[in-house]
Amino acid sequence: MTENQERNDITDLFTDERTVEWMDEHLPELKQSVSGPRLLYQSLVVGFVIGLAAHIGGYVLLLSVRSEPLGLLADLLHALGWSLWTGVVVAVFVEVIPEVKRRQIKRAVDAYEALRRKQAGDNREKAVMDKPQARRVKREQGQKRQRNRARKDG
Repeated sequence: MTENQERNDITDLFTDERTVEWMDEHLPELKQSVSGPRLLYQSLVVGFVIGLAAHIGGYVLLLSVRSEPLGLLADLLHALGWSLWTGVVVAVFVEVIPEVKRRQIKRAVDAYEALRRKQAGDNREKAVMDKPQARRVKREQGQKRQRNRARKDG
Protein backbone atom coordinates (compact mmCIF):
# COMPACT_ATOMS: atom_id res chain seq x y z
CA MET A 1 0.00 0.00 0.00
CA THR A 2 1.46 3.33 -0.95
CA GLU A 3 1.42 6.44 1.21
CA ASN A 4 -1.08 8.13 -1.11
CA GLN A 5 -3.53 5.22 -0.86
CA GLU A 6 -3.14 5.17 2.91
CA ARG A 7 -3.85 8.90 3.10
CA ASN A 8 -6.99 8.48 0.95
CA ASP A 9 -8.22 5.63 3.18
CA ILE A 10 -7.83 7.80 6.26
CA THR A 11 -9.58 10.81 4.73
CA ASP A 12 -12.39 8.54 3.48
CA LEU A 13 -12.81 7.33 7.04
CA PHE A 14 -13.60 10.87 8.22
CA THR A 15 -16.21 11.67 5.58
CA ASP A 16 -18.88 9.93 7.64
CA GLU A 17 -20.52 12.32 10.14
CA ARG A 18 -21.02 9.64 12.78
CA THR A 19 -17.35 8.75 12.70
CA VAL A 20 -16.33 12.39 13.12
CA GLU A 21 -18.77 12.84 16.03
CA TRP A 22 -17.47 9.68 17.69
CA MET A 23 -13.88 10.89 17.26
CA ASP A 24 -14.78 14.28 18.78
CA GLU A 25 -16.30 12.57 21.82
CA HIS A 26 -13.50 10.06 22.37
CA LEU A 27 -10.40 12.00 21.28
CA PRO A 28 -8.97 12.60 24.79
CA GLU A 29 -9.40 8.93 25.72
CA LEU A 30 -7.77 7.83 22.47
CA LYS A 31 -4.81 10.15 22.97
CA GLN A 32 -4.34 8.92 26.53
CA SER A 33 -4.50 5.25 25.55
CA VAL A 34 -1.97 5.73 22.76
CA SER A 35 0.45 7.96 24.65
CA GLY A 36 0.49 6.06 27.93
CA PRO A 37 1.75 2.60 28.78
CA ARG A 38 -1.78 1.13 28.73
CA LEU A 39 -1.29 -0.49 25.31
CA LEU A 40 1.94 -2.14 26.47
CA TYR A 41 0.35 -3.45 29.66
CA GLN A 42 -2.67 -4.80 27.79
CA SER A 43 -0.41 -6.57 25.28
CA LEU A 44 1.62 -8.12 28.09
CA VAL A 45 -1.48 -9.34 29.91
CA VAL A 46 -2.95 -10.86 26.74
CA GLY A 47 0.40 -12.49 25.89
CA PHE A 48 0.71 -13.90 29.40
CA VAL A 49 -2.83 -15.33 29.43
CA ILE A 50 -2.56 -16.85 25.95
CA GLY A 51 0.90 -18.22 26.71
CA LEU A 52 -0.18 -19.77 29.97
CA ALA A 53 -3.28 -21.28 28.36
CA ALA A 54 -1.21 -22.70 25.49
CA HIS A 55 1.38 -24.06 27.93
CA ILE A 56 -1.26 -25.79 30.05
CA GLY A 57 -3.19 -27.00 26.99
CA GLY A 58 -0.01 -28.37 25.44
CA TYR A 59 0.91 -30.13 28.68
CA VAL A 60 -2.51 -31.74 28.98
CA LEU A 61 -2.32 -32.86 25.34
CA LEU A 62 1.17 -34.28 25.92
CA LEU A 63 -0.12 -36.40 28.77
CA SER A 64 -3.17 -37.66 26.95
CA VAL A 65 -1.93 -38.18 23.37
CA ARG A 66 0.90 -40.55 22.46
CA SER A 67 0.41 -40.76 18.70
CA GLU A 68 3.03 -39.06 16.54
CA PRO A 69 1.24 -36.20 14.71
CA LEU A 70 -0.84 -35.08 17.70
CA GLY A 71 2.10 -35.57 20.06
CA LEU A 72 4.19 -33.24 17.93
CA LEU A 73 1.39 -30.66 17.89
CA ALA A 74 1.03 -30.96 21.67
CA ASP A 75 4.77 -30.54 22.12
CA LEU A 76 4.82 -27.48 19.87
CA LEU A 77 1.84 -25.95 21.70
CA HIS A 78 3.51 -26.65 25.05
CA ALA A 79 6.79 -25.04 23.92
CA LEU A 80 4.99 -22.05 22.37
CA GLY A 81 3.02 -21.43 25.55
CA TRP A 82 6.13 -21.78 27.69
CA SER A 83 8.12 -19.33 25.61
CA LEU A 84 5.26 -16.83 25.37
CA TRP A 85 4.43 -16.52 29.04
CA THR A 86 8.05 -16.62 30.20
CA GLY A 87 8.88 -13.95 27.61
CA VAL A 88 6.18 -11.75 29.12
CA VAL A 89 7.65 -12.27 32.59
CA VAL A 90 11.08 -11.26 31.31
CA ALA A 91 9.60 -8.19 29.60
CA VAL A 92 7.93 -7.16 32.85
CA PHE A 93 11.22 -7.36 34.73
CA VAL A 94 13.25 -5.67 32.00
CA GLU A 95 10.80 -3.05 30.71
CA VAL A 96 7.81 -2.43 32.96
CA ILE A 97 9.26 -2.42 36.47
CA PRO A 98 12.22 -0.13 35.63
CA GLU A 99 9.84 2.26 33.81
CA VAL A 100 7.49 2.38 36.81
CA LYS A 101 10.44 3.05 39.12
CA ARG A 102 11.77 5.73 36.77
CA ARG A 103 8.40 7.49 36.85
CA GLN A 104 8.23 7.27 40.66
CA ILE A 105 11.70 8.77 41.01
CA LYS A 106 10.89 11.48 38.45
CA ARG A 107 7.71 12.39 40.37
CA ALA A 108 9.66 12.56 43.64
CA VAL A 109 12.38 14.74 42.07
CA ASP A 110 9.77 17.03 40.49
CA ALA A 111 7.96 17.38 43.82
CA TYR A 112 11.25 18.13 45.59
CA GLU A 113 12.20 20.75 42.98
CA ALA A 114 8.75 22.35 43.25
CA LEU A 115 9.11 22.48 47.04
CA ARG A 116 12.57 24.08 46.72
CA ARG A 117 11.24 26.65 44.24
CA LYS A 118 8.37 27.44 46.60
CA GLN A 119 10.77 27.80 49.53
CA ALA A 120 13.06 30.00 47.47
CA GLY A 121 10.07 32.12 46.44
CA ASP A 122 8.94 32.38 50.07
CA ASN A 123 12.47 33.34 51.15
CA ARG A 124 12.60 36.01 48.45
CA GLU A 125 9.21 37.35 49.51
CA LYS A 126 10.33 37.31 53.14
CA ALA A 127 13.58 39.08 52.26
CA VAL A 128 11.67 41.72 50.30
CA MET A 129 9.21 42.16 53.15
CA ASP A 130 11.96 42.19 55.79
CA LYS A 131 14.15 44.79 54.02
CA PRO A 132 12.04 47.86 54.85
CA GLN A 133 11.54 46.65 58.41
CA ALA A 134 15.28 46.03 58.82
CA ARG A 135 16.06 49.50 57.48
CA ARG A 136 13.55 51.06 59.84
CA VAL A 137 15.00 49.16 62.82
CA LYS A 138 18.52 50.22 61.85
CA ARG A 139 17.42 53.82 61.43
CA GLU A 140 15.69 53.79 64.83
CA GLN A 141 18.77 52.30 66.49
CA GLY A 142 20.94 54.96 64.86
CA GLN A 143 18.60 57.70 66.07
CA LYS A 144 18.67 56.30 69.62
CA ARG A 145 22.48 56.30 69.57
CA GLN A 146 22.54 59.91 68.40
CA ARG A 147 20.11 60.93 71.15
CA ASN A 148 22.15 59.09 73.78
CA ARG A 149 25.35 60.82 72.56
CA ALA A 150 23.62 64.18 72.55
CA ARG A 151 22.48 63.65 76.17
CA LYS A 152 25.93 62.62 77.26
CA ASP A 153 27.54 65.55 75.52
CA GLY A 154 24.94 68.07 76.69
